[in-house]
Amino acid sequence: MAELIEIERDGRGVATLWLAREEKHNALSAQMMEELETSAKALAKEDNIRVVVLAAKGRTFCAGGDLAWMRAQFGMDARTRRAESARIANALGALYDLPQPLIGRVQGNAFGGGVGLASVCDVTIGVATAKMALTEVKLGLIPANIGPYVVQRMGARNAAQVFMNARVFEAEEAVRLGLLTRAVAAEELDAAVEAEVAPYLSCAPGAVRDAKRLLRQLSGSVARETVEMAIDALSARWETEEALEGIGAFLEKRPAPWAR
Repeated sequence: MAELIEIERDGRGVATLWLAREEKHNALSAQMMEELETSAKALAKEDNIRVVVLAAKGRTFCAGGDLAWMRAQFGMDARTRRAESARIANALGALYDLPQPLIGRVQGNAFGGGVGLASVCDVTIGVATAKMALTEVKLGLIPANIGPYVVQRMGARNAAQVFMNARVFEAEEAVRLGLLTRAVAAEELDAAVEAEVAPYLSCAPGAVRDAKRLLRQLSGSVARETVEMAIDALSARWETEEALEGIGAFLEKRPAPWAR
């Protein structure tokens, strides 16, 4: 039974997939990512579910990778670390592969893997006060496992503005970059999400699923070989002196040598 992911289903056929680790700012632990992947795959098989909403409890949408999870990877051999770090790619892939429309509800900040979660949604609504960043390069790593989805969502030109500098950007810029569909006041968030959900409920469910599949075929889906290439790229980066120093500095709460 899932502990860190909760699913609510209503009578209309709308399922809300909740990140439920608010005391840790919904940081992605190994357990949480496994539960997220399992939950998404289960919802994909439920024919009575017409729309899925990806949401999070607490003040933060997702703070990125869990500190303890990162610390555990620090001591792994390369093969084990590759398998472990691929957890987020697998969770994102399961969400991306949902046959139902996926609506993102971003109620707070999203960093690292949180940006990846926003990227796999078909439509993502965020609060105007949300801050976002791809922070991996500060640690000597790269936003690889989330990269295929981030780049598909933003496009290469827009992604280049935030992909490799760890710059924090706000919701208004996230809309311009294509990461968020719309930014609204916090008190308007639920109504804005409902406005995205409601039209699907007047459409033929099978036609909606087929239309989503066709859209992916027309626009180019994220291929599994691209995901594997990105996983390999991160695995290679983990073996560099920079990454070991950067992660070590992060875990020890000291500045990395390149920080200015």
